[in-house]
Amino acid sequence: MKDYRSVADAVADQIRTGILRPGDQLPPQREFAQQYGIAGSTAARVYRELARRGLTLGEVGRGTFVRAESSHVPAAPALTEPAGSRIDLELNYPVVPEQTALLAEGLAGLMRPDVLGDALRPIGAAGLPAFRESAADLLARGGWRPEPERVLFAGNGRQAIAAVITALVPPGGRLGVEALTYPIVKAVAARLGITLVPLAMDGSGLIPEAVEEAHRNGPLNAVYVQPTLHNPLSLTMPPERVARLAEVLLRLGIPAIEDTVWAFLRDELPPLAALAPEGTVLVDSLSKRIAPGLTLGFVVAPGSLTGDLGTSLRSGGWTPMRFALESAHRWQQDGAVQALVKAKQREAAVRQELAARHLAGFEVQSDPCSFHCWWQLPRPWRADTFVAAAARHGIGVAPAAAFAVGRNNAPNAIRLGLASPHADVLTQALDTLAEIARSAPDDLVTD
Repeated sequence: MKDYRSVADAVADQIRTGILRPGDQLPPQREFAQQYGIAGSTAARVYRELARRGLTLGEVGRGTFVRAESSHVPAAPALTEPAGSRIDLELNYPVVPEQTALLAEGLAGLMRPDVLGDALRPIGAAGLPAFRESAADLLARGGWRPEPERVLFAGNGRQAIAAVITALVPPGGRLGVEALTYPIVKAVAARLGITLVPLAMDGSGLIPEAVEEAHRNGPLNAVYVQPTLHNPLSLTMPPERVARLAEVLLRLGIPAIEDTVWAFLRDELPPLAALAPEGTVLVDSLSKRIAPGLTLGFVVAPGSLTGDLGTSLRSGGWTPMRFALESAHRWQQDGAVQALVKAKQREAAVRQELAARHLAGFEVQSDPCSFHCWWQLPRPWRADTFVAAAARHGIGVAPAAAFAVGRNNAPNAIRLGLASPHADVLTQALDTLAEIARSAPDDLVTD
């Protein structure tokens, strides 16, 4: 009986030697099993192994394809470091012209030797009362303001997410997530031995009934959700959907991890935490709202979980730097945070207008307030070959597979981050991508 690894090695050799080329489709698993004289279950394991090695990509309703620029090593984690492309539309950090002057003015007093000495001392996850008050003001939106005593701090938003998942979901546990989710959550779950359970979405975001169905199939320890300006889809749940989700989660006793990193762009909307404060842990950060170079994460915890989450932050080494806390406190007090939020809200509208104009005629989904958009690629393009073609033109974009939970759930789409490049450079990149999309893949994707 053939071992699935030896069959996977044989297919990998065909890819390496060019017998199977980028974009080639593998046969259906039943036909593949007959071709190699193996059981259907073994064929399924072969396909999973090829995907694990980063050699193939499964697309819903279409089949399994050889990835562009395949290799024998697993692909690097998506969206963790800049791709090195000349125009980076993968990572997404908004910057506005007045940003440096606003932040420098707030830091001037912090640079005095006596004040700086205090700012360089260590501090715990709870910070100081004044910092918690400022954080509560910073996070307030839609008529909701968290109770300051429930605010905890992390080194950055990713650490806040990791600490909350660690506290709520045991190794081997089940975390419900939207079918397309933030890649860092996928990485954290993999490191902790947590099973991610994809939850169905529609045009209004996460479907509450999908949570109930998944919970019946196996208890969920928690649900991670992005109700406002979802990454990558830019969807925002309407109030009635948020209320229904809160009701379902509270009735089932499932805690929610609410990621509001992009929600400052829609600050008229209250969070899920406003409807279910005892069942929701809210996480946020400074990186999008203020600047990526000085990071700080926020955790708003239900009273019953404050101790556990504080312990998780300390034990993981995820507590904040006091300098960042001092800086954020000063920027909130002098109005810099609010000024930057308003400026970035205006800039997002400008970027979306550029995307709408230069990608007109394509199936692009977004929100006028968002800094990213979701592009359903036209046939015959597939996401991995389009990403390769864009890279050849010096443009980095993020494929749907980076966000999909499970390699075989990736739609034929890419996410475009609109925030990082200068507007003129973004315009050039969008025009180039539109030109690529209007061309045949064979004209551009060659060895």
